[in-house]
Amino acid sequence: MTLLDRVQDEAGARRGAAVDGWVDVCDVDDLLLDVGACALVDGAPVAIFRTWPDGELYAVGNIDPYSGASVMSRGIVGSIGDRPVVASPILKQRFDLRTGAALDDDAVVLPAYAVRVDAGRILVSAAPM
Repeated sequence: MTLLDRVQDEAGARRGAAVDGWVDVCDVDDLLLDVGACALVDGAPVAIFRTWPDGELYAVGNIDPYSGASVMSRGIVGSIGDRPVVASPILKQRFDLRTGAALDDDAVVLPAYAVRVDAGRILVSAAPM
């Protein structure tokens, strides 16, 4: 099973569905540093990242706006100065993980989502910022 799968928990609730505006995605320890994962967040494909060295969490839309492919979670994670970025694995366009803004084209933006941790679980806002 992957994070993208829709399954039901013991109470019968659909995973990936929002509760109080937040979606429980996974344990913090499930995410490797600088390796993305994809999850359905209230029906939307979202790429989630935990960055090295500080373990900061970010979530952006998983659909590459240039190719239309659902691949951003497989992107190359890094930084430009103090700006955390992910580069699309297809055409290598770079996006700011904090805002979703494309670094090379002001008109292109990935949706960015608020992320928080509660009792070791990663919660992602159901609506983009």
